[in-house]
Amino acid sequence: MTDSVSKSLRARPHQGFRAWISDPAPRSPWQAHVQLWWLQWRRFRANRSALFGLLVLLVIVAAALFAPWLANQDIYAQNLAQRLQPPGADHWLGTDELGRDIFSRLLYGARITLYIAALTAIVITPLGLLIGTAAGYLGGWVDTVLMRLVDIFLAFPSLILALAFVAALGPGIENAIIAISLSAWPPIARLARAETLAIRRMDFIAAVRLQGASAWHIIVRHVVPICLPSVVVRVTLNMAAIILTAAGLGFLGLGAQAPSPEWGAMLASGREFMLANGWIAAIPGLAILFTSLAFNLLGDGLRDVMDIRHE
Repeated sequence: MTDSVSKSLRARPHQGFRAWISDPAPRSPWQAHVQLWWLQWRRFRANRSALFGLLVLLVIVAAALFAPWLANQDIYAQNLAQRLQPPGADHWLGTDELGRDIFSRLLYGARITLYIAALTAIVITPLGLLIGTAAGYLGGWVDTVLMRLVDIFLAFPSLILALAFVAALGPGIENAIIAISLSAWPPIARLARAETLAIRRMDFIAAVRLQGASAWHIIVRHVVPICLPSVVVRVTLNMAAIILTAAGLGFLGLGAQAPSPEWGAMLASGREFMLANGWIAAIPGLAILFTSLAFNLLGDGLRDVMDIRHE
């Protein structure tokens, strides 16, 4: 607890933290921020579907982090004598065509999926945000050039564009991340530009400009922080598409390479046995489904909390 919180509580010890967090007249910027976060959390907590999505994501993240302790088999060990076994006591989710434990491979596959999704989000968020805010604030030929570039990228479906990039770069996880990032940043830039077009007409922007602030100072210090909540919501909603694109690349053999336990690659290897041994393809498919659904539910909840247009 910070000094400002402690001083406020000492000044009114009989009221306690609940009174401090609900004080209609905040005494410091920190108190105002904490109150805003608390109200947002209460609104988010009231959304049952968003809480379910957050819970599923926490379970997936925990499974990925503790995979070395949760996995009960070597993910690369092959045992042809135990191939295509159904779920049981020895192999909780069965074995694949090479006798490898599907449960253990699923846990380590969560690491790869979250790694691709997290790095892609880290790349596309600042890239799309800076390009969009620069185009919206500077206008003129800068806006024309940047938005025509965005239109070129948006003219192609994201999966087709990612396939083209990864075919040029070569297969692999790192190249798949680059390819997905290059196909996923344009919607973020367009959203940031739309937000900036409304923000640049506000009075406080004119006041900062009259004080002599440069255009880039205004963009970085004033426009970007306002656009950031909407961009975070959009990126969260786009995570499902990013995961599906990564799984599609892995399914086609252009993402993570064998024997890596990536979910798309697991789905590809199990498609030949779907009729007789359906669990081999169904289990990684369900993992992709629930992870994508969790991100969508979480994104909807964040939109209701953070997007001012939904107030």
